[in-house]
This record gives sequence, structure tokens and C-alpha cells, in this order.
Amino acid sequence: MPDTAANYRMLHTMIRVKDLDKSLAFYTGPMGMKMLRKREVPDGKYTLAFVGYGEENEHCAVELTYNWDQEKPYDLGSGFGHLAVGVPDVYGLCEQVTKSGGKVTRAPGPVKFGTTVIAFVEDPDGYKIELIERK
Repeated sequence: MPDTAANYRMLHTMIRVKDLDKSLAFYTGPMGMKMLRKREVPDGKYTLAFVGYGEENEHCAVELTYNWDQEKPYDLGSGFGHLAVGVPDVYGLCEQVTKSGGKVTRAPGPVKFGTTVIAFVEDPDGYKIELIERK
């Protein structure tokens, strides 16, 4: 079996979104990600947009999949938990998310019985994102 630490790497996480423009504004706005690449597939009636904090050859990305003919919001299911993002200032980012019309679902502060500062926000489709302060 190959050495997984040397030969394997997480590439991306894919989530389906109802409104691609709204999702891109959220991830590239208050979340501070960059648009890495975008691809429209007319025959398949979908668009893929990859966002992240660095180039895909070194960093994990989020793949936003927009299906053109999806009319209803997606059922997020009970198996998916959340994405986690390390940030330098959880309080400041929550303020930016709120100012941009986003939703903070767990106010910033230390974890129960600990000192690490965290918060939870939701993207426009309701996906939860844990913000973890990393100075």
C-alpha cells in the first residue's frame, strides 16, 4: 500500500448550491476565498465553480455545483456536518458575515470547557461553516 501521507491529498469538497451568484458572493466576499476556476457544461446543464484560499495544487478547495434546472432548495440531509475554516479573527469575520447579510448561528467565543475561539456561520444554502481562530 502506498504511503498515504506522501501520495494522497484532499482535493476539494463539493456542495450543491441553489443560486451560484449568491454563493460566490458569500465565499469570495466575507469568507475571503478566491475564485480559482469556473466551468460551464451546457450539455449537462450545470456549472462548477471552485473557490479556496490558495492554488489547488497545494490547497483544498470547495466545489460549488450549480444545476441549472434545480428549482427547489436541496435537502442538506443529516449526514453532513460542516466545513471548518481557520481564520485569524473570528469576531471580525462574523461581523463581516453579518454586514453582508449572512447568518451567524453560533456567536464567536471560546469553546465550552476550552479556550479556542470558534463560531458557526451559514452560507446562502444553509451549509454550516465552523470558524476556528488561528492566530
